[in-house]
Amino acid sequence: MQNKIKIFSGRASVDIAAKIAKSYGCKLGKVVINNFSDGEFQPSYEETLRGKKVFIIQSTLPPADSLLEFLLMIDAAKRASAREIIAILPYFGFARQDRKDKPRVPIGAKLIANLITSAGASRIMTMDLHADQIQGFFKIPVDHLFASTIFIPYIKSLKLKNLVIASPDIGGSKRANVYAKHLNCEMVICYKQRKKANVIEKIKIIGDISNKDVVIVDDMIDTAGTMAKASDLMKKNGANSIRAICTHPILSGNAYKNLEKSCIEELVVTDSLPISKKNKKIKVLSVAKLFADTIRNINLDKSISSQFIN
Repeated sequence: MQNKIKIFSGRASVDIAAKIAKSYGCKLGKVVINNFSDGEFQPSYEETLRGKKVFIIQSTLPPADSLLEFLLMIDAAKRASAREIIAILPYFGFARQDRKDKPRVPIGAKLIANLITSAGASRIMTMDLHADQIQGFFKIPVDHLFASTIFIPYIKSLKLKNLVIASPDIGGSKRANVYAKHLNCEMVICYKQRKKANVIEKIKIIGDISNKDVVIVDDMIDTAGTMAKASDLMKKNGANSIRAICTHPILSGNAYKNLEKSCIEELVVTDSLPISKKNKKIKVLSVAKLFADTIRNINLDKSISSQFIN
């Protein structure tokens, strides 16, 4: 069965894909992206896919080129007679558009799900979706992995005496509660009001953090504005230390500047997205083994639920 598997990567996720392939025990497949002078591009597989189970890895981060490249790779694999195509998205972009929160806006996550399915994917593998219900947007099986599998052991290794888990908003309270339950500690919630996307108007903390070692848990960190404001407020309210655990390090705009100025001592992220700048506050934990083990279990038709903490 091993030689029936092929693992490929789009240009946005080469680093993590190489780690996944190495952890699985194989080499990345050969795919060439041909670029045209007008900006158009075309992926071309340089080896046979006929009758193979093909895993294509690509995080769909903005701009949309990464998504389009991913769709073209899926379509090319389908037309090359691949037996099965598993689309692996370490980071599922456009996931914040999971509902109509005001009139005349799209449900972007549903549209992306339709595109991936229509392109020819037979299964989806992703990690820490912004909203769990996005799994229901797909008409094909979805394997939803959890970064808590690697984050919780790391938090335990810190041996923080007065640990408390914090959710940066009401929506993330379920995720934070999972961490608090497994770490046997209290949980607090940050209540925030947004002025517009990426701009926080007001924030307050629900719960006691005085003399506590706070760990803020979230699925992604974008401009780090919310994290910076929350950490500063926590420090004013008597927190002993403040760390942040975020699965997907988008880190756009003034993120690095906001992080540097904030009271956050350490930001722990995964390698689902590449880090553009090195920063002494950022620690990266790899999820390559988690994905590789899941690929192995899928190939052997074994259960994958036993290896996750959720």
